Amino acid sequence: MESSSSASVSDESSEANGGGCCSSSTTPSMDAVNLSRTFSDVSSFSEEQSSSVDHSGPFEPSAVSSLIGRRSPASALSRLSMKPRADVLDRRSTDDELELVKERFSKLLLGEDMSGSGKGVCTAVAISNAITNLYATVFGSCHKLEPLPARKKTMWRREMDCLLSVCDYIVEFFPSTQTLPDGTKVEVMATRPRSDIYINLPALEKLDAMLIEILDSFQKAEFWYADAGTRSFGSVTSSSTSSSFRRSTHRNEDKWWLPVPCVPDDGLSGKARKDLQQKRDCASQIHKAAVAINTGVLGDMEVPDSFMAVLPKSGKASVGDSVYRAMLGAEKFSPDYLLDCLDMSSEHEALAMADRIEAAMYVWRRKASASHGRSRWSAVKELVADDEDGDKNVMLAGRAESLLLSLKHRFPGLSQTTLDTSKIQFNKDIGQAILESYSRVLESLAFNIVSWIDDVLFADKTVRKQ
Repeated sequence: MESSSSASVSDESSEANGGGCCSSSTTPSMDAVNLSRTFSDVSSFSEEQSSSVDHSGPFEPSAVSSLIGRRSPASALSRLSMKPRADVLDRRSTDDELELVKERFSKLLLGEDMSGSGKGVCTAVAISNAITNLYATVFGSCHKLEPLPARKKTMWRREMDCLLSVCDYIVEFFPSTQTLPDGTKVEVMATRPRSDIYINLPALEKLDAMLIEILDSFQKAEFWYADAGTRSFGSVTSSSTSSSFRRSTHRNEDKWWLPVPCVPDDGLSGKARKDLQQKRDCASQIHKAAVAINTGVLGDMEVPDSFMAVLPKSGKASVGDSVYRAMLGAEKFSPDYLLDCLDMSSEHEALAMADRIEAAMYVWRRKASASHGRSRWSAVKELVADDEDGDKNVMLAGRAESLLLSLKHRFPGLSQTTLDTSKIQFNKDIGQAILESYSRVLESLAFNIVSWIDDVLFADKTVRKQ
């Protein structure tokens, strides 16, 4: 599935094994981009990284320990160029950085409302939008496997560092003891990074560095890219020849504007092919990890009242009679079998079905919560854990959840659902906003890299068959 759609509002923590996946020295072109659940069509509510990072896997202890290496609030102020005026005047780079901080700070305070009338979005949405827009600016024109230009890489790292610095001040309190000078021990409340940020932010920074490293590894390669009328280095052919070549090597005819990957007449060497496959596997694992984190963060966000208010009265009305009967009547429910029976030939149809299933799931959850006198779904599940078949709404909600999960696995590039979009739009938690938007844009970049590598491998396969 190729990147699609426009930059958007929303658009698990699977382990990304980076061992050796970026070690090769092949390659040319890179860049591409699309926002969504890899590409979402929502609208725009909602990347940098420290250089020295261990690439043995995003969830290794070394990845978590990188958060400990994140600078303290005092050092963060230094990083943001809170320095004596004389030093600012003497150093142009510091001056530029200070101006960037002023701009970012002002926009966050204004909530993107430049009139200053107080009608802007909340801070969480403003930061989410800033990360989304920065990603579109840096990677929006990238459609090739090639190193990211130095200017864009510097912009990405500098501005993401500024946006992520907010996390240095998001803490939680925990009980601790302090020893006074006279030896007396007293109980105090100490602070530490909030647990979700402590766990996920270092992993995302590691995934970010690994993706940039994959792109940087394409300095020299056996393949190249051709624009309209160009098939090889420096040779211009007729338009008919170009069209023929495009038909034979481009996987996605609906994406005719994308550059066409070209390979030698005898195809890629075995070593280059193996290296590409290795990088593809690495990017695929990074994509899974970003999806896992994004899904987890979205799952922790509160469901907006506006979403609950427009739910249908019954789950049956949402999913349709045939799907409802299949979910209710089967003694042993198989979500994959049910999906095989549904006609979903396009991503648009799959997204519409996901919205209907998700709406029905919350209808059944609400009914189950009301019948058991519990406000939280987790409490209801615990209450009926030993007697799930005794409550039809609990059973249907569980089956709807498994069906939705299978649907998203079958369509990995599926745009974010209406509920996900609504959560991002009405979310007030700044930490969750940063984690969600950061994981979403990395998910999109990883998906695009996998797609670009598939294009090159497809071109190689096509040439070798001729």
